[in-house]
Amino acid sequence: MAGLGQGLDEDETCQQLVLPALAAAGWGGRIRHEYQINDGKLLAGKRWHRREAPLRADYALEYAEDLVIAVVEAKRTRKDADEGIEQAKQYARRLDVPFAYATNGTTIYEIDATTGRIDQVDEYPSPDELWQRYRDRQGIDTDLQAELEKTPFDHQLRNTNNTPKRPRYYQRVAVNRAVRAIARGDKRLLLTLATGTGKTFVAYLIVAKLREVGWPSGRKPKILYLADRNVLVDQPKDDYFARVYGDLVHKISGGEVKLGRQIYFALYQSLENGDEQALFKQFPPDFFDLVIVDECHRGSARESSGWRSILEHYAPATQLGLTATPVRKADADTHAYFTNEIYEYSLKDGIEDGYLAPYRVRKVRLNIDMTGWRPESGQRDLHGTEIPDRLYTPRDYEKQLKILDRTDEAARYLTEYLHRTDRMGKTIVFCEDTDHAGRMMRALNNLNTDKVRQYWNYVCRITSSDGKHGQALLDAFKRIDTDEPVIAVTSRLLSTGVDMPSVRNIVLFRRISSVPEFKQIIGRGTRLCPDVHKQSFDIIDFVEATVKFNDPDFDGPPVRVIVDQEDESGLFEEVVEQEVEAPEGPADDEVAEPGSEYVEQDEGAWEAPERRDVVTDPEEIERVRAHGKGSSQMRV
Repeated sequence: MAGLGQGLDEDETCQQLVLPALAAAGWGGRIRHEYQINDGKLLAGKRWHRREAPLRADYALEYAEDLVIAVVEAKRTRKDADEGIEQAKQYARRLDVPFAYATNGTTIYEIDATTGRIDQVDEYPSPDELWQRYRDRQGIDTDLQAELEKTPFDHQLRNTNNTPKRPRYYQRVAVNRAVRAIARGDKRLLLTLATGTGKTFVAYLIVAKLREVGWPSGRKPKILYLADRNVLVDQPKDDYFARVYGDLVHKISGGEVKLGRQIYFALYQSLENGDEQALFKQFPPDFFDLVIVDECHRGSARESSGWRSILEHYAPATQLGLTATPVRKADADTHAYFTNEIYEYSLKDGIEDGYLAPYRVRKVRLNIDMTGWRPESGQRDLHGTEIPDRLYTPRDYEKQLKILDRTDEAARYLTEYLHRTDRMGKTIVFCEDTDHAGRMMRALNNLNTDKVRQYWNYVCRITSSDGKHGQALLDAFKRIDTDEPVIAVTSRLLSTGVDMPSVRNIVLFRRISSVPEFKQIIGRGTRLCPDVHKQSFDIIDFVEATVKFNDPDFDGPPVRVIVDQEDESGLFEEVVEQEVEAPEGPADDEVAEPGSEYVEQDEGAWEAPERRDVVTDPEEIERVRAHGKGSSQMRV
């Protein structure tokens, strides 16, 4: 065997040694070659973007359809097998499988994530042997758990191009961990998945698996999907569940209580109206088998919340919380109620895997924010009331003191920024309150009248005070095929639970009190949108909100930080504070394209010809990085 392996490249090693050994162990048609794990991190340049090569395991071993239980990393025979150990561990950790193998065709190492051991083995285990060990490592103790694990993921939903909607690796992990815990009898579960990573799809796949195997007790489960905003209820109902389950889906909105459906959607507000006849009490406590609580860091998170009584009424049900940002406060602790966090996929994970958009930050420092403001002696406000004499700071602005010039100055900066970048780039501006949002909307409108004449709703205010008209504007703003609105000015309405994949700019013009709130707000921009070529986004911070990046609870730092500081004349000076977006490779001032082959000389030193393959133009450098071979990694 060792003689056979001398001098084989990796492909020959796999074909002549690795695959025959796997086949001899019984894997046969259960081998997935070049199993892609992620999409590859997006590297954001100033004008171009490119992707790193995606992570691919040489082989994934499937016990059943959609069920990978081990990975194999292969190296050519002249390399040591242990050179593949770290790669194999990385792939197994992401896929949440307990076993990985590293081999050069003649030597096989088995990595056991549970015991931590790395052992040399003579052959690969058979599928049934490895399945039994997998069950032991994953705590799959019952036939129901095993059946749920082996049940393929539902593929009835379609993408926009009509291909089946298939789960990403972390969604598979989240679903499998959830159904294992549900079948085990755990009652309070938590999934923490970053904004834009598909919590609703995960919830749908969990329900589909439970329905397929007949949990509980051999029948279809009764499901309640609970949230505190219409958009958080209507979108999953209409875009996911109703498309597959049709009339089995029902939204509880008052009136007659229908007990003959299987998948219910409801607002807390609809179920609880503060009296003894509250609608939720008309459903028996054991009516629902599973209650899914979306954005569970809000609503009933507080023990004192009036909505907590709804969850307590349905205490016999398994309750699954979904959130991107669990909270830990004295009066609101997500983990205190949903006691078992079964999986977390962070913003940083999503950016590293290439599923979420990387982002840049512009910190804008207005003069009045840096120096504070003090009224002149006897100065009065617009209503004729004398302004108390003291130094006012940004903490006072828009709450105790409304400085119109400050809003106008921020609107001027933002308008100039859009002129430099993309005036049709969808932008959300977060203000302190509805009144502040109205003043910002008017200031932006009056600075962009050329666009307003062309697009009547180029700038608009969308707050809870704007009612049905605001909802109509929001519906238009969310769509990727609309030209207007372009700039949506809000206070809190758009901070969470709204999918807006085409948003390119997040503008922070109100103070943000917590890391969860900050994550929710910037999550409005993290979704990728290939249909409009959106692969990154920008945060424009007027209020030092991005100091939250320094919080240990925050993950996923920006790729670039720029400080725009206003001078006394009202001009802004740009200073790069942090720069990590430049892709690895040639120096910034040159990008070398592949050179030609040379002929080896019998004697004398080989002299390199004059370089004619060096690009020095900055824009051409970014183009080569974006489209050239540099975006792929060589395999060895």
